[in-house]
Amino acid sequence: MPRIGLSIGDPNGIGPEVVLKTFAAYTGNAELIPVGDPDLLRAQAAALNLPYPKHILPGDASFPRADYGAVTAEAGAASADWVRTGIRACLNRELDALVTAPICKESWHLAGIPYPGHTEMLADLCGTGRFGMLLAGKGLRVMLATRHIPLKDVAARLGEAEIRMAVALLFEALPALGVPNPRIAVCGLNPHAGDGGTLGREEIDWIAPLITRLAAEGFPVTGPHPADTVFHQAVHGAHDAIVALYHDQGLAPLKLWAFDEGVNITLGLPIIRTSPDHGTAFAIAGQNLARPDSTLAALRTAETLATTGLPAAWTRA
Repeated sequence: MPRIGLSIGDPNGIGPEVVLKTFAAYTGNAELIPVGDPDLLRAQAAALNLPYPKHILPGDASFPRADYGAVTAEAGAASADWVRTGIRACLNRELDALVTAPICKESWHLAGIPYPGHTEMLADLCGTGRFGMLLAGKGLRVMLATRHIPLKDVAARLGEAEIRMAVALLFEALPALGVPNPRIAVCGLNPHAGDGGTLGREEIDWIAPLITRLAAEGFPVTGPHPADTVFHQAVHGAHDAIVALYHDQGLAPLKLWAFDEGVNITLGLPIIRTSPDHGTAFAIAGQNLARPDSTLAALRTAETLATTGLPAAWTRA
């Protein structure tokens, strides 16, 4: 029976609610252990008429009462502590996987947390520089070559190393996710993948040559594909996964296609981490409106990976 932790996210958002609703709706065989403040969870369980989990991993932070919708340093510090607690428990083999409810990046910034989000904290605390962010839902799988950086900086910060790592991590991960012979498409950077150089030369100068070299090395990769058509092709079976070159290029179509079922999977770690593909939803926090669908999907993915195992290249010696 895998033991799966669920860090409850920003206490002022919908994270505690979706964790409790996930706990109530879950019918699988894993042992679910929320990671967060027991008093906060007890109060929300009573307010929502939901069962109170038998076992809770509390961490060091205390945050017994939510201030719904508030962006605060205190909430950021608490949510970061609960993520750290879950990571440590996975590294110490006290948990077999971690599902993380949404945090607020602005609250983390106010609290002085030195990471732009979960992914970078996970990689740092796990001691790996080879990692990536895969989003999946309703058969669509999207890997990001760059993550949370301003759009104006993408072209300067995107290089061969970023695309190569994204392709390699996808190639390693997809068999564990039920795709033994994957077909990976790489997006172009510019509209229409540069349109023969008339809309930008990155595709001609280095992206297409890199994809040719990767294919020659044995990676099942094609491209660069125009981003305005490749996602349509993928949902109709032409590709098993897509490497998007920047955040919104990949996540806008993914969330349109599978918003309620989207799962974020961190690749390259020696531990299993998934999360729902939505944010803190401050506007509906405390109103009993949040749906647990995406968190349940993240939990099912974590349970699958806990059963199949991570790629050998990611695990610790």
